[in-house]
Amino acid sequence: MGILDNKVAIVTGGSRGLGKAYCLRLAREGARVVVADILAKEAEEVVDEIKAEGGQAIAVKTDVTSEEDTVRMAEETVKAFGRIDALVNNAGFYHGMSRGPFNEISSAEWDKMMNVSAKGTWLCAKAVFPQMKKQGKGKIINVASEACFSATKGLIHYTAAKTAVIGITRVLAGELGQYNICANVIAPDVIDTPATRSYVNMEKLDASSVPMGRFGKPEDTVGAVVFFASDDSDFISGQTLLIDGARRVN
Repeated sequence: MGILDNKVAIVTGGSRGLGKAYCLRLAREGARVVVADILAKEAEEVVDEIKAEGGQAIAVKTDVTSEEDTVRMAEETVKAFGRIDALVNNAGFYHGMSRGPFNEISSAEWDKMMNVSAKGTWLCAKAVFPQMKKQGKGKIINVASEACFSATKGLIHYTAAKTAVIGITRVLAGELGQYNICANVIAPDVIDTPATRSYVNMEKLDASSVPMGRFGKPEDTVGAVVFFASDDSDFISGQTLLIDGARRVN
């Protein structure tokens, strides 16, 4: 028996990195998982992994910046599994993003970052809301970043978009509480994923500022997602949980 038996969870950006780790762990805890990603082939591969372990999952090709796609994502989930218990808004523009002074970031990249992280989070929450309201319960877990608190140089567009996610979550918590829908944020620090390695050398990255002496792995973040998706967090909403090895206490 898993803590999420009979639950249905959607994970956006679920085809790789953190999203894939969330999908696999949610499935192992008993959830039926919808891998929602613009990368259709990779999403199907995650579904195959889940099924190989005895879980249930489907893939839905989803561009989170498209309202049509996000509505279809919710509809396909209900069609396949009958309900939506949790939404993990993980999709973001991260792999291959530019890094540099604030005045050198292009307007086009700023817009893309905002569209995927901020607008995408809003659209996906909007899409699942009718079903969660109908059920009388739901969990929305949004993925932000420790960068929102450390003001990391060279990432103004990423930091702004992820900080917007925190603000969106707080408003959702206030508006959706009456429907027994919780909205919370996890904010990971540097996590060793292919996307992170696309712009930083993990082997040379100085972890001396992290009291636990290392940066995170995807597996370090999945427990928080499971907790916020579970009944154990039914009276927790509007909160932001840093996953940073105590880096922010320094």
